[in-house]
Amino acid sequence: MTEHRERLRSLPSVNEVLNHAAVDALSRQHGHELVTAAVRSVIDRARAAILDGAESPDAKPPGEDAIVAGVLELAASIFGRSLKPIINATGVVLHTNLGRAPLGEAVLEEVTAVARGYCNLEFDLELARRGHRNNHVAELLRFLTSAEEAVVVNNNAAGIVLALGTLAAGREVIISRGELIEIGGSFRIPDIIKASGAVMVEVGTTNRTRPADYEAAIGPQTALIFKAHKSNYSISGFTEEASVKQLAELARAHDLPLVYDIGSGLLRKPENLPWGNEPDVRGAIGDGADLVMFSVDKLLGGPQGGIVAGRAELVGRLARAPLMRAMRVGKLTLAAIGAACRHHLDDASLAAASPTFAMLERSLDEKNRLASQLLASLRAAGVEARLVESTGQCGGGTLPDLQLTSVAVEILPGEGKLGGKLEGKATFAEQVFHRLLETDRPVLGILREGKLLLDVLAILPEDIDPITRAVAAALGGELLP
Repeated sequence: MTEHRERLRSLPSVNEVLNHAAVDALSRQHGHELVTAAVRSVIDRARAAILDGAESPDAKPPGEDAIVAGVLELAASIFGRSLKPIINATGVVLHTNLGRAPLGEAVLEEVTAVARGYCNLEFDLELARRGHRNNHVAELLRFLTSAEEAVVVNNNAAGIVLALGTLAAGREVIISRGELIEIGGSFRIPDIIKASGAVMVEVGTTNRTRPADYEAAIGPQTALIFKAHKSNYSISGFTEEASVKQLAELARAHDLPLVYDIGSGLLRKPENLPWGNEPDVRGAIGDGADLVMFSVDKLLGGPQGGIVAGRAELVGRLARAPLMRAMRVGKLTLAAIGAACRHHLDDASLAAASPTFAMLERSLDEKNRLASQLLASLRAAGVEARLVESTGQCGGGTLPDLQLTSVAVEILPGEGKLGGKLEGKATFAEQVFHRLLETDRPVLGILREGKLLLDVLAILPEDIDPITRAVAAALGGELLP
């Protein structure tokens, strides 16, 4: 304890740190109260490390400079901007970790108009009385999906929980073992079903499930049949899967609802992409699904959100459920959803209005031109690079079998490049990869087989200049502000 006391006495006081020139400047900029709290927090952490024995007894306790550095780092995390725009050079269009679908200009304009002031979110202008927020997109969604009714929630998983919690709490939900999927962030369908209060009944096998398997499991406690689209993987070979039409007929014969988690948000299938077996909402409704739920921020091209569409009686029950208030969306999301949905009214102009479809429909010639422009810009900045073939993906748990031929720029070491070093034994590609993430507008590339690639599938022409400056700075050992 004596040793601890001596080490604790060596820590600088709060006033000593506050009087440091860098911390004093921080106080004048952001206020004395917040900066003082940051100083106390850093000193308290150092004190706790000493008392817990986390530091080696031979280690020198952090002095004033170390504490000041900790305060500046903490202040940067508090006062700085953590959520940043990023350049997506991964070759994945709907990158879940990067916010999935980028929003088009028309969507941003509509959101901005609503965000600037008040709006008629829950006010009926015609009747001059309180209205319902869902009405702003309901008619549009009915038209696009061919469903009797639709309701908007804050994401697709919320739609599942709302539907199962409302229609099947305490009762059985029948699902194929081949559809017990896991989506991003380790969220699993069995866990979501459990959270809703329903009882899961598995039928069939991983690779083969027939309509008869579902029928054999139907009993007095059965609330509904649940189907989940395998949106982020595929099973091939000796397989069999009950179709939506088959399950719809079975469900109707037993007076049960068929609930279909379609996931990807493909409203209908434009003719310009190889959709394969990817299901669309309108097709699922037409095949007899009673409720279809899907994401807004995938192929629909909108913000984070979920939509449940289907029979009016069932959707009405969801809209009136107590859980609905916890899952509803606000004015900005509704404005963005409305604008994004209107893009899908005309297939001919969909790519021009939706960045997602524009990227998916890019020809190989367009990708080659963009990659050549990036290569020329990099070389003009003294960066050694070359063009290589690449393969992109739609991503976001969508079209798992779709391989998009693309082009990437490989950053080459070059002699005398890359000032400074990262700790450890990081390769050239790894060092540059990490340095590109440290800029104010980070660039996320691909580390593949010891190489650093920048795929052009999901970048824009206006990204070329900031990519060039970021790469040049990373290779020079300096980071751009």
